[in-house]
Amino acid sequence: MSGLPGVLTAAPAKVEISPHFVRTLPILVLFPHNRCNCRCVMCDIWKIRHVRQITDRDLEPHLASLRGLKVRWVIFSGGEPLMHSDLPALCRLLRAEGIRVTLLTAGLLLERFAGEVAEHTDDVIISLDGPSEIHDRIRGVPGAWRRLERGVAALRSHRPISIQARCTVQRTNASHLRRTVKAARELGLNGISFLAADVHSEAFNRRGGWALTRQSEVALNSQEVEELHREVESLIREFPAEIRGGFVAESPEKLRRIVSHFRACCGQAEAVAPRCNAPWVSAVIEADGTYRPCFFHPPLGNIQDGPLHEVLNNSQATEFRRHLDVSTNPICRQCVCSLDLPAERLD
Repeated sequence: MSGLPGVLTAAPAKVEISPHFVRTLPILVLFPHNRCNCRCVMCDIWKIRHVRQITDRDLEPHLASLRGLKVRWVIFSGGEPLMHSDLPALCRLLRAEGIRVTLLTAGLLLERFAGEVAEHTDDVIISLDGPSEIHDRIRGVPGAWRRLERGVAALRSHRPISIQARCTVQRTNASHLRRTVKAARELGLNGISFLAADVHSEAFNRRGGWALTRQSEVALNSQEVEELHREVESLIREFPAEIRGGFVAESPEKLRRIVSHFRACCGQAEAVAPRCNAPWVSAVIEADGTYRPCFFHPPLGNIQDGPLHEVLNNSQATEFRRHLDVSTNPICRQCVCSLDLPAERLD
């Protein structure tokens, strides 16, 4: 027993920590830069004119939080991270903490910065919207495919870094998924994943959301959904080895969920939320410091107001997680992706 002689010292009160208090944060999505050099039809980030970026000096005050939260993986998203003024400085800061760094890029600047990317990142995810002519049309940049191809080759010339592709499924490429898998093979990539285009949320600089006419430019109509259904079934039937081996990241069930998502957009089916625990195991930090629990939910704080661990657990964020029912929340029900990290991977 401790305390002054002859004085009975009470045992310290047990502090109950809410299950909605974030103690570990395995994944952090960071927007190093807020602008983009593409003109993609499914995103409005390229319309941003006021440049913002997170520098190593901005991130240094949060290193203690990153250690305490046991952050293991930082994904650079955006915006186009390669437009950052000194991305290697951010990478060095994070990798010195033993954190895996993944670059998510459109690839237009990959050839120019191939050496830096090879040296300072652990792996790369490129946006791949289809075979060359489809990719260029969606990106809104003539020659985007060729620049991507040169960038991949340049990166491979430095070291055998893992390069995956991510394809956002929408009306322009929905009937070309098999050709997109073949395109990923032609580029010598390590794999490809598919997800449906989001048309409902305010994410990606769509303040107030899109009007129905704008949504219709990206989402599928009833006839196109049937074409997508046939394309997905053909992909599952014709690429079983790629699916089993993980070159195509999604299982048949998850590929079919893309079809279900667009059926719900057309009013043909009820929208069903995916299994997801993203707000409890990850965070999104935008280039101005804004904290979101995922890409699609509204902001809950800003890391300019305090250390990351305090921002994650401010009263607004804690109450949000406490009351969030993923299965019934309207934003979650329309969500195009999910993160369902097993409990055993949280410690």
